[in-house]
Amino acid sequence: MTWSQVYDPLGHPLLSTIVAALPIIVLLGALGLFKIRAHLAALLALGTSLAIAVLVFGMPAKMALSSLFFGAAYGLFPIGWIILNVIFLYQLTKERGLFDILRLSITGLTQDARLQLLLVAFSFGAFFEGASGFGTPVAVTGALLIGLGFSPLSASGLSLIANTAPVAFGALGTPIIGLQSVTGLELKDLSAMVGRQLPFFSVLVPFWLIWAFAGFRGMLEIWPAILVAGVCFAIPQFLVSNFHGPWLVDVLAAVISMGALTLFLRFWTPTRIWRIQDNGKDLQQPEEDEQQSTKLKVQSTRQEILRAWFPWIILSVVVFLWGLPQVKALLDGFSAPKIEVPWLHRLVVRIPPVVATATPESAVFNFNWVSATGTGILIASIIAGLAMGYSVPGLLRVYWKTLKLVKLSLLTIAAMLAIGFTTRYSGLDATLGLAFAKTGFFYPFFGAMLGWLGVALTGSDTSSNVLFGSLQKITATQLGLSPILMAAANSSGGVMGKMIDAQSIVVASTATRWYGHEGEILRFVFFHSLALATLVGILVMLQAYVFTWIVIQ
Repeated sequence: MTWSQVYDPLGHPLLSTIVAALPIIVLLGALGLFKIRAHLAALLALGTSLAIAVLVFGMPAKMALSSLFFGAAYGLFPIGWIILNVIFLYQLTKERGLFDILRLSITGLTQDARLQLLLVAFSFGAFFEGASGFGTPVAVTGALLIGLGFSPLSASGLSLIANTAPVAFGALGTPIIGLQSVTGLELKDLSAMVGRQLPFFSVLVPFWLIWAFAGFRGMLEIWPAILVAGVCFAIPQFLVSNFHGPWLVDVLAAVISMGALTLFLRFWTPTRIWRIQDNGKDLQQPEEDEQQSTKLKVQSTRQEILRAWFPWIILSVVVFLWGLPQVKALLDGFSAPKIEVPWLHRLVVRIPPVVATATPESAVFNFNWVSATGTGILIASIIAGLAMGYSVPGLLRVYWKTLKLVKLSLLTIAAMLAIGFTTRYSGLDATLGLAFAKTGFFYPFFGAMLGWLGVALTGSDTSSNVLFGSLQKITATQLGLSPILMAAANSSGGVMGKMIDAQSIVVASTATRWYGHEGEILRFVFFHSLALATLVGILVMLQAYVFTWIVIQ
């Protein structure tokens, strides 16, 4: 028996919207204000969303519980599976002392912490976002920044801020592909429109990142390097998205950005070097210590440096290959079949005005354990571990240690995704979306903010696009706006919500071994997220009403 969603259960749009927002209020309040540990805050918000779904929105209890378990399963696989195996690789390199050599190799390129941050968090992180997404870039760059001596708060928060501009084209264009599937709009048009919005932020975000870390003066001191990294990412991002498609945008842009920045640093150094002292505090040092620089070069031979980078090179190659559509399709043939979720699959019906016609919601758990990104990371970790001299029992010992290390994080991620799936299938998210859709002339601004809210709720730009893409198209048509513009705005606005979604924050706290401080990370990044999302909204408003020539109709 099917159940149709209800978007105004209280007969008063404002009251229904406030009630629909309660799970978010509980979660953010518990984390940010009351400093409750993440897994407990998530369980409180989950209980709230479940109660509202059943008691207020009228969702059958069996369906609500089914959506809860579906979300929890998705949280563990593929999200938790990625985190577990990235931390496993990190633990392997750390025990062998290779992470220290890796750190020294980066400081050999530049001893300035601002430039290290730019190279690792922005350029290198964008590559992992483009190749795999799903939390991988934050996990990898957070661990690398900790190894470079950044404090846990800085490593967590700055990794989240850096992982914004590439997100819409992450995992080989998956968010754009998901957007096309629910809107029916031309895939290359959507790719091109997003590619006419995000390059502005690909230049801005690196400056914003260094400003958040080093202050305005500290940012100005290295502006040439920031400009190189940003422009050399933004231009390929625009060209590939507009003239090729969404698939390789981030991968190619990231490689060009990394290469250009590395080459630039061979010929340019800042007048003042900014270092991080061993106590974990971010401090300025007025001049370069030449003796220390010479010592680092002597201690780390080229062979040792290559050995330290080898696990991460393996990881990059395997993750990239694992994400290729042809390889993924081949590996999917060895995976378990897709599982239709009992009491949920095609039994929940979305109705107008959220969709054009009543549409049953799909609920299929894809246990693609062979083709999953996390499996590729595990295989890369095993290859790297054997190359580092680990025995099979040694690998098992470190894996068990890693599992114990991340157990609470896995619980938290499962609970966070359970919240997202419960709000999605019960229609709470659509009630919030409809509130944004009633803003009339200002809808281009609030449409971008709707994408931001969607990612903050679901933890995924893909999920946000699937969730609100149809609503964006319908509302844009009713208001005489370009559906392609507003669908793209959902994805572009959504990237700024990535840094405050609970899933990403837990990934960051786990990667930096700072579990239990998620509230502090949230407070660190919230302003940056809201401010950047506001700028996206302003850009979309200008494109809708002023620079209309840039818009694809």
